[in-house]
Amino acid sequence: MTTPATDPLTQAADGILASSADSSRAPRSPIGVLFAVVAFFEAFTWAGLLVGMFLKYVTGTTEMGVWLFGRLHGGAFMLYVAMTIVAAISLRWKWWVALLALLAAIPPLVTVPLEIWLHRTGRLNRR
Repeated sequence: MTTPATDPLTQAADGILASSADSSRAPRSPIGVLFAVVAFFEAFTWAGLLVGMFLKYVTGTTEMGVWLFGRLHGGAFMLYVAMTIVAAISLRWKWWVALLALLAAIPPLVTVPLEIWLHRTGRLNRR
Protein backbone atom coordinates (compact mmCIF):
# COMPACT_ATOMS: atom_id res chain seq x y z
CA MET A 1 0.00 0.00 0.00
CA THR A 2 1.37 3.41 -0.93
CA THR A 3 0.99 6.54 1.12
CA PRO A 4 -0.59 9.62 -0.46
CA ALA A 5 2.80 11.37 -0.61
CA THR A 6 4.38 8.58 -2.66
CA ASP A 7 1.33 7.62 -4.71
CA PRO A 8 2.32 7.88 -8.42
CA LEU A 9 -1.09 9.26 -9.43
CA THR A 10 -0.90 11.99 -6.80
CA GLN A 11 2.61 12.94 -7.90
CA ALA A 12 1.54 13.04 -11.56
CA ALA A 13 -1.51 15.16 -10.77
CA ASP A 14 0.61 17.57 -8.72
CA GLY A 15 3.04 17.91 -11.62
CA ILE A 16 0.27 18.59 -14.13
CA LEU A 17 -1.41 21.15 -11.89
CA ALA A 18 1.87 22.90 -11.17
CA SER A 19 2.85 23.13 -14.83
CA SER A 20 -0.56 24.36 -15.99
CA ALA A 21 -0.76 27.00 -13.27
CA ASP A 22 2.74 28.40 -13.87
CA SER A 23 1.76 30.68 -16.76
CA SER A 24 -1.33 32.02 -14.99
CA ARG A 25 0.67 32.78 -11.82
CA ALA A 26 3.14 34.99 -13.63
CA PRO A 27 2.29 38.66 -13.22
CA ARG A 28 0.43 40.16 -16.11
CA SER A 29 1.89 43.23 -17.67
CA PRO A 30 -0.18 46.42 -17.45
CA ILE A 31 -0.71 46.13 -21.22
CA GLY A 32 -2.00 42.57 -20.70
CA VAL A 33 -4.46 43.73 -18.05
CA LEU A 34 -5.67 46.58 -20.25
CA PHE A 35 -6.04 44.22 -23.21
CA ALA A 36 -8.16 41.87 -21.08
CA VAL A 37 -10.42 44.72 -19.93
CA VAL A 38 -10.91 45.97 -23.49
CA ALA A 39 -11.56 42.42 -24.78
CA PHE A 40 -14.27 41.84 -22.17
CA PHE A 41 -15.80 45.27 -22.84
CA GLU A 42 -15.89 44.52 -26.58
CA ALA A 43 -17.69 41.23 -25.88
CA PHE A 44 -20.12 42.95 -23.49
CA THR A 45 -21.07 45.53 -26.11
CA TRP A 46 -21.49 42.74 -28.70
CA ALA A 47 -23.91 40.97 -26.35
CA GLY A 48 -25.81 44.20 -25.76
CA LEU A 49 -26.06 44.83 -29.48
CA LEU A 50 -27.37 41.30 -30.08
CA VAL A 51 -30.04 41.78 -27.39
CA GLY A 52 -30.89 45.18 -28.88
CA MET A 53 -31.27 43.67 -32.36
CA PHE A 54 -33.51 40.94 -30.94
CA LEU A 55 -35.72 43.56 -29.27
CA LYS A 56 -35.85 45.69 -32.42
CA TYR A 57 -36.25 43.10 -35.17
CA VAL A 58 -37.87 40.11 -33.47
CA THR A 59 -40.13 41.53 -30.80
CA GLY A 60 -40.46 45.00 -32.34
CA THR A 61 -40.60 46.58 -28.89
CA THR A 62 -37.80 49.15 -28.87
CA GLU A 63 -34.91 50.48 -30.90
CA MET A 64 -33.07 51.85 -27.88
CA GLY A 65 -30.75 48.83 -27.49
CA VAL A 66 -29.50 49.10 -31.07
CA TRP A 67 -29.13 52.86 -30.73
CA LEU A 68 -27.10 52.63 -27.50
CA PHE A 69 -25.10 49.44 -28.00
CA GLY A 70 -24.46 50.15 -31.68
CA ARG A 71 -22.56 53.27 -30.68
CA LEU A 72 -20.85 51.60 -27.73
CA HIS A 73 -19.83 48.59 -29.79
CA GLY A 74 -18.45 50.72 -32.61
CA GLY A 75 -16.20 52.52 -30.13
CA ALA A 76 -15.28 49.31 -28.32
CA PHE A 77 -14.37 47.63 -31.61
CA MET A 78 -12.04 50.46 -32.61
CA LEU A 79 -10.52 50.52 -29.12
CA TYR A 80 -10.00 46.74 -29.26
CA VAL A 81 -8.22 46.95 -32.63
CA ALA A 82 -5.92 49.70 -31.33
CA MET A 83 -5.28 47.82 -28.08
CA THR A 84 -4.50 44.63 -29.99
CA ILE A 85 -1.87 46.42 -32.05
CA VAL A 86 -0.32 47.98 -28.93
CA ALA A 87 -0.33 44.64 -27.08
CA ALA A 88 1.11 42.77 -30.07
CA ILE A 89 4.02 45.19 -30.32
CA SER A 90 4.77 45.60 -26.61
CA LEU A 91 4.28 41.93 -25.66
CA ARG A 92 6.10 40.75 -28.81
CA TRP A 93 3.41 38.48 -30.15
CA LYS A 94 4.10 36.49 -33.28
CA TRP A 95 2.29 37.80 -36.37
CA TRP A 96 -0.26 34.98 -36.39
CA VAL A 97 -1.23 35.65 -32.75
CA ALA A 98 -1.83 39.32 -33.54
CA LEU A 99 -3.85 38.40 -36.62
CA LEU A 100 -5.89 35.90 -34.62
CA ALA A 101 -6.58 38.56 -31.98
CA LEU A 102 -7.72 41.01 -34.65
CA LEU A 103 -9.96 38.42 -36.31
CA ALA A 104 -11.51 37.53 -32.93
CA ALA A 105 -13.30 40.88 -32.87
CA ILE A 106 -15.43 40.02 -35.90
CA PRO A 107 -17.64 37.14 -34.67
CA PRO A 108 -19.70 37.85 -31.56
CA LEU A 109 -18.13 37.18 -28.14
CA VAL A 110 -14.94 35.51 -29.46
CA THR A 111 -12.65 38.01 -27.72
CA VAL A 112 -13.42 36.36 -24.36
CA PRO A 113 -12.16 32.84 -25.19
CA LEU A 114 -9.23 34.43 -27.03
CA GLU A 115 -8.27 36.43 -23.92
CA ILE A 116 -8.52 33.28 -21.79
CA TRP A 117 -6.25 31.43 -24.24
CA LEU A 118 -3.76 34.31 -24.34
CA HIS A 119 -3.65 34.35 -20.54
CA ARG A 120 -3.28 30.58 -20.19
CA THR A 121 -0.46 30.46 -22.72
CA GLY A 122 1.37 33.33 -21.00
CA ARG A 123 1.05 35.78 -23.88
CA LEU A 124 -0.32 38.52 -21.61
CA ASN A 125 2.50 38.18 -19.09
CA ARG A 126 5.70 40.15 -18.80
CA ARG A 127 8.55 38.95 -20.94
